[in-house]
Amino acid sequence: MVSLSTLNLSQSGIHARVVYAGSELRDYLSGELSNQFALDSNDLTIKTLEKFLNDQSLLTLPDILLIEADFKGEWINVISNIKKNPLLGGMIIVLLSAFVNKDWRAKAMALKVHDFYSYPFPVEDLCERLQFLVKFRLIKPKLTELSGKVDVRYTLPAYKRTFDIITSGSALLILSPLFAVVAACVLLESKGPAIYKSKRVGTGYKIFDFYKFRSMRTGADKEIAMLSALNQYTDIEKGKSAFIKLKDDPRITKLGKFIRMTSIDELPQLFNVLIGDMSMVGNRPLPLYEAEMLTSNEWTTRFLGPAGLTGLWQISKRGKADMSERERKKLDNFYASNYSFWLDLKILLKTFPALLQKEKV
Repeated sequence: MVSLSTLNLSQSGIHARVVYAGSELRDYLSGELSNQFALDSNDLTIKTLEKFLNDQSLLTLPDILLIEADFKGEWINVISNIKKNPLLGGMIIVLLSAFVNKDWRAKAMALKVHDFYSYPFPVEDLCERLQFLVKFRLIKPKLTELSGKVDVRYTLPAYKRTFDIITSGSALLILSPLFAVVAACVLLESKGPAIYKSKRVGTGYKIFDFYKFRSMRTGADKEIAMLSALNQYTDIEKGKSAFIKLKDDPRITKLGKFIRMTSIDELPQLFNVLIGDMSMVGNRPLPLYEAEMLTSNEWTTRFLGPAGLTGLWQISKRGKADMSERERKKLDNFYASNYSFWLDLKILLKTFPALLQKEKV
């Protein structure tokens, strides 16, 4: 079945057309969706979806496609063809599956769909996700422009910035011999630079270059989609995760395992603290692919506090396999709303015992 609806986001004034193709999950979705969407039923299947889209003009193309994965796997070719069409490239695509199929998840991520849900999943989560995707695409079409659009600006307190400069500067001077030794060992073990640089999203969605000692083989970032089954935070029922942390990550080198277990790989971030990208204590800055997965509730709270070298997550459950995505979000949101000098000091004192991880995550 198909559902054509206008999504009314009253808070933002954004309207979006949603096309639903499928029939297996219609009864499961219709109750909650009818509260938020003006549903209009039609007989549209995965086989007729492309023809439907081809018949649309630029003014009538939908903003969001909700597509049910068919048992024969025809959805793969359909989504692939949609992605190849430059006129359809701006649409948000969310794939729904009536059953759990881990191989399909990997294929969906490879096709760069915006999300993948396997039954059973909370319909309210799907609705919230659609609202965020519409806001994110229409208000923040590029993550690199997001920091300029945030309504509330965060200013680091003077005491916190002063403490960061003194602490990070002193640590860099004291640890400079260790830096030289670790860098040499990294270069000797595998090809590639000693320092790994990646883009991270910090306070107010500010994007900056984030530094670590390289603990993985070169090109590891390109393998993340293929290794999603190892993600510590994966929720099989909901079929999505904002955070990514792999169990027994095969991309890590032998030296990399040691410097990760001892957190030596994180030391170059002292330079990020010194120049003001981060603070000594705060919420960990996220890779772009993780930041893009956060719903509106998370980015309005989590990203309006300081980004940090260590935080509540590190001292609470770092390295534990039972650390859930919801728990980590709660810790991040709590810190953003309640941080203080004494809380920062307590976190720093508890960070050192938490450095050695028992689990390989």
